[in-house]
Amino acid sequence: MNEPERAPAWHIAQWFNTPAPISLEAQRGKVVVACAFQMLCPGCVSHAIPQLKALHELFAPQGVCVVGLHTVFEHHEAVTASVLEAFLHEYGIRCPVGIDAPARDGRPIPQTMAAYRMQGTPTFLLIDRQGRLRRQVFGLVPELRFGAEVMQLLMEPASATRKGPMS
Repeated sequence: MNEPERAPAWHIAQWFNTPAPISLEAQRGKVVVACAFQMLCPGCVSHAIPQLKALHELFAPQGVCVVGLHTVFEHHEAVTASVLEAFLHEYGIRCPVGIDAPARDGRPIPQTMAAYRMQGTPTFLLIDRQGRLRRQVFGLVPELRFGAEVMQLLMEPASATRKGPMS
């Protein structure tokens, strides 16, 4: 079995709901759950956003870093930072949310989305205490299964080197 790879750094243009920017390197020692979403994506709004909110409510008090990554690969002109800020307020999203930095080469795919080779939104990322990407899922993950996977990573010691069943 292959060892999980280090999760690529996030490239964030602006953060909401946090007093300071969040980097993956600074989260070393914590389990990190991220949900890449678009506010104009029906599946994100109806399923992923509620799941992101539930994950934050349940796991942030246990020290899990739960974040949203707003990654826009279409309708760029309609989705501004001020529109996203209103969306976060209206939907009661209290976890930190970063706006994925636009592509540098003029293509529509933002930098973090490209770094993770995401297929679209929603995409969930589960990163262990050592900063390794343990799971990446395009689409929805059954809540019970995802909660169990987060708990499994929480139970692993920070120095764990074995690969779990999620991989």
